[in-house]
Amino acid sequence: MVTAPPSMVRRRVLVSGRVQGVGFRYFVQDAAQGEGLTGWVRNDAGGAVEIEAQGTQAAMERFLAEVRQGPSLSRVDDMRVTEEPMRPGEQGFEITH
Repeated sequence: MVTAPPSMVRRRVLVSGRVQGVGFRYFVQDAAQGEGLTGWVRNDAGGAVEIEAQGTQAAMERFLAEVRQGPSLSRVDDMRVTEEPMRPGEQGFEITH
């Protein structure tokens, strides 16, 4: 029996609240790596954190649930999630500036 490959997705996430200066980017990187996602995370000039991540649909759902919780010193007020085109060949998950 041959199974179909899991559906792959890419999402851009803009997270607002108390998300800068509380270890949020490192938390996101650890969560993404734990789920086997690729992509990046960075602070934006407006005080939010921007994320692009790709991987399986199931891993993405678990990742987004973790991001909504955030690290203990953070507070997530809003998360805007949009679909993005896949980036074939992307490797790793980085903190960028």
